[in-house]
Amino acid sequence: MLILALNSGSSSIKYRLLRMPDGTTLAGGLVEGIGESTGRCTCRRHDDGAEAPSSRTLSIADHRQGLALIFDGLGALPGQGLAVGHRVVHGGSLFDAAALIDDRVTAQIAALQSLAPLHNPPNLLGIQACRALWPQVPQVAVFDTAFHQTLPPHAYHYALPRRLCDEQGVRRYGFHGISVQSALQRAAAHLGKAPEHTNLIVLHLGNGASVTAIQAGRSVDTSMGMTPLAGLMMGSRCGDVDPGLLLHLLQQGELDADGLADLLTRRSGFNGVCGDNDLRRILARAEQGDAAAQLALDMYAHQIKKYIGAYCAVLGRVDALVFTGGIGENAAPVRAAALQGLEMLGMALDARKNAAASAELRAIHAASSRVEVLVIPADEEREVAEQTYRLVTTVSCC
Repeated sequence: MLILALNSGSSSIKYRLLRMPDGTTLAGGLVEGIGESTGRCTCRRHDDGAEAPSSRTLSIADHRQGLALIFDGLGALPGQGLAVGHRVVHGGSLFDAAALIDDRVTAQIAALQSLAPLHNPPNLLGIQACRALWPQVPQVAVFDTAFHQTLPPHAYHYALPRRLCDEQGVRRYGFHGISVQSALQRAAAHLGKAPEHTNLIVLHLGNGASVTAIQAGRSVDTSMGMTPLAGLMMGSRCGDVDPGLLLHLLQQGELDADGLADLLTRRSGFNGVCGDNDLRRILARAEQGDAAAQLALDMYAHQIKKYIGAYCAVLGRVDALVFTGGIGENAAPVRAAALQGLEMLGMALDARKNAAASAELRAIHAASSRVEVLVIPADEEREVAEQTYRLVTTVSCC
């Protein structure tokens, strides 16, 4: 079976075509810069001996045009033996596992758009485009929030009137669940443990960032909340702030609800503190003595450190600390700063291992560390493909 895994983000679309069940990648690529003045479409085919990816720069007006570029690059795909798996950011309380897409599921995803306004709309566009192109092909929604549906009530409730949770779904949902679930499987295999016997702290650090506490293979706490705004500071998102501060900004009369949303989602985080959301440039600026860049890095490391300490307390026993996501995998200075001084929690880095670059799973802890520290490359598309394959073949068997 061929599985096309689609990950439609706010301004980009990642995709991978895999042959299952062996997981061989046949093609993949990225459409980025959607809605900006200059976009790029990059694709690589693995089944024709061409290792070098083809890339072109062009204006990409919207996600529909981006998807058309992907379909054009993939060429004709067979209707038989094909399924499409879609990453969907927010499944609310409706979905605790991947779901076979039909009109009802599509309508439910559409109804949840207000909970993730930057992400669910492009996720839905990908679903609609693929259903129109391949109406007979099974389509599966794989939800970022599903893995966190195991959060206990004391972790997902807010200290607000209960009716808001009961009537409007106001509660903690958590995100990056697809990435965290993939990291759990790979970390458990590395540790020689069954996932259900594994305790982890997983740091998914990218333009969006979250921390998850996993106990016995289940999410028991996570830094993001009802929306992907909470927790760590991110590329352009604020992370945790005093809710009274938000009331103050509104009461000043300079911002309405839309202006506040723009401030918190697009003009905050690294972007707000130092005017840039590209960590590579921020690190370079800090090395040159830029005080704003250094402040942003210090804030980030401090926040990561606080969550690690809190989740050690929640879990009691930690088998491994996992870094994943673009920053988690590639920014050795961030990892070093976040773990500095945590030897008392049993976490110590080996500086040489931490500095070494690799695209593979690797351990970077010192011999004295009681807790393993792992770097695991994020592979959300493969996890989407695996969940899609399992669901489609199970339904076919039944």
